Amino acid sequence: MQASIQKGQLQGGPGNKGRRRLARASALALLAALAGYLPLPLLAAGPAPAGEAVLLVVGDSISAEYGLKRGTGWVALLEARLAKESMPVKVVNASISGETTAGGRSRLPALLAAHKPSHVVIELGGNDALRGLPLEMTEAHLTAMVEAARGSGARVLLAGIQVPPNYGRAYTERFAGLFEKVARAQKVAVLPFILAGVADGPQAVRLMQADRIHPNEEAQPRLLDNMWPSLKKLLAKP
Repeated sequence: MQASIQKGQLQGGPGNKGRRRLARASALALLAALAGYLPLPLLAAGPAPAGEAVLLVVGDSISAEYGLKRGTGWVALLEARLAKESMPVKVVNASISGETTAGGRSRLPALLAAHKPSHVVIELGGNDALRGLPLEMTEAHLTAMVEAARGSGARVLLAGIQVPPNYGRAYTERFAGLFEKVARAQKVAVLPFILAGVADGPQAVRLMQADRIHPNEEAQPRLLDNMWPSLKKLLAKP
């Protein structure tokens, strides 16, 4: 995901130099991510033991350890926490930096067939906003992904993202409510903002990478803490 920029960094009039510099930096970050449009090697790709839950994570750079050492992202930390909690869950991370909801939708059927997950986390949408894609398209893709996951028998958690206010108030508000709208319609769990307290908090500069777009290694435990209550509740259901 390339749209998790802290709000204060994009305020000011159209001629604001800081805003132009940040816009250029955001574009460069997007190009860099797309140039290296490679999937994170699937974690725990082997078959799950009989009776073990399988959690499939389908996300973008927020979940794909963009700019981080392998094994330091929130999904890897989740595996460690599950082991500590003695929760027998196999985690499959199928996240790709630069992924859109359209890309996730196209990949999901094969992932469901290959891994047969009991639970699915969908963490997508930010790149749709960065590319200026219609909200109706994003909603349709997320809805289709949820329906496909539920149709396979999996329980679903939508992990949302928010965009900065320079997208315009109407778009920002509609985008922020998109994930909860889909979750209500499909009756699935939702976390409205995975980067809450990171991208929008007082320590945003310290917790974000140099591009001011992606959370750094220090921020990953906070991302997991944001996800954990919803995940734990989801995983408690067979």
